[in-house]
Amino acid sequence: MNITAAMVKELREITGSGMMDCKKALAETDGDMEAAVEFLRKNGQMKAEKKASRIAAEGLVCVACEGDTKAAIVEVNSETDFVAKNATFQEYVQAVAQQAVNSDAADLDAFLAEKWIQDESKTVSEALVEKIAVIGEKLSIRRFQKEEQADGCIVSYIHGGGRIGVLVKAQTAVVNDAVKEALKNVAMQVAAMYPKYVSQADVSEEYKEHEKAILLEQAKTENPNKPDNIIEKMIIGRLNKQLKEVCLLEQAYVKAEDGKQSVGKYLEQVSKEAGTAITLTGFVRYETGEGMEKKEENFAEEVAKQMA
Repeated sequence: MNITAAMVKELREITGSGMMDCKKALAETDGDMEAAVEFLRKNGQMKAEKKASRIAAEGLVCVACEGDTKAAIVEVNSETDFVAKNATFQEYVQAVAQQAVNSDAADLDAFLAEKWIQDESKTVSEALVEKIAVIGEKLSIRRFQKEEQADGCIVSYIHGGGRIGVLVKAQTAVVNDAVKEALKNVAMQVAAMYPKYVSQADVSEEYKEHEKAILLEQAKTENPNKPDNIIEKMIIGRLNKQLKEVCLLEQAYVKAEDGKQSVGKYLEQVSKEAGTAITLTGFVRYETGEGMEKKEENFAEEVAKQMA
């Protein structure tokens, strides 16, 4: 059967696959459009399996919000930063974030098994496989988190074009521009200073004991002749200093004019001005590729290999 340009165009519009892939699929299926779609889906699965062992540590963090009370954050990885800047990939990641904000999934496996919001004939996992076939790199939905704050609001912040994403949620009786701006400033603080907890009340005793043991060994090594009671006082002081660095409300607010005001004091100030208490109830911070092994690229060598 003669494969026309119109047939290739139609198949591209249905699947989003490349022109040559569409032409091949139509040729293999004798012009049967439905069979060609199935061929591309199966071919996409094979391509995805071939790419499964490759490292995908670039990509984007994205957020989606529904009103002021519901939001989700996702990280979707690609193999290269080049793809992360691609409009098709960016639109896909935004769709994944929208999927997450409407999801009831408790974990990633359940999320991947859900019906895809853009085409309920597919699962999220199947849509991912098709996107891998279109983009030509290994892609991975690494993680997602959905947050709700019915008695307040959630504010999001994206830094570096999607390198870091933050959600900050707070309990407040008033949700206006001033309150949202304050929470956006706090979200920027989270992006820049990487706190682990909202306050010391959230720090587990296990964490404290673990850090205390490390500090004790350090203090003994540095001060072998000092008595234990002095060492004990030293490590308590060091632990308190460390906790201030990892607890958001106790961190020095990065935009403070005097350089001394804490995040907690900043929120107290905004609360007085807004006429309502603003109580931080949590935050989420995602950074692309965080904790993942990244492949070192030498583009000169890569080009040389291809030329050879």
